[in-house]
Amino acid sequence: MKKKIQLYLLLLILIITGYSCKTQKSENNAESQSSDTGKAVLTFREYEHLFGKVQEGEKVGCIFTFENTGTASLALVSVTTTCGCTVPKYDRKPVAPGKTGALEVIFDTSGRNGIQTKTVTVKSNAKNPVVLLKITAEVMNSNEK
Repeated sequence: MKKKIQLYLLLLILIITGYSCKTQKSENNAESQSSDTGKAVLTFREYEHLFGKVQEGEKVGCIFTFENTGTASLALVSVTTTCGCTVPKYDRKPVAPGKTGALEVIFDTSGRNGIQTKTVTVKSNAKNPVVLLKITAEVMNSNEK
């Protein structure tokens, strides 16, 4: 009887040990699979645009070109500006790894004078989820030249 109990205990220990190793192995596999899924990386060619001198009342624009240098699809979630005088335009379709996209920024100089600096905040699903872009212009009124 004593030998039977010892045999059952040994069997039970082997089963528990085997189950524990299997669970740990499957958890490690799940971790490595989730890290292999990749991440998008948002890389702009330029992070700042200087318009130079512009006349008050003009609408000036520039295009910020970006590339997805990561390994997963890139999606721009939102693009916001520091004031209503600056309007962003962009395609909301995901950008595949290695592909490029464009973000157009239009600045309305009406009612502005002097050096103007505006910030554009780009939020995405990328590894770098928030990117700041900057535009600067020196707005001249019609009396200045």
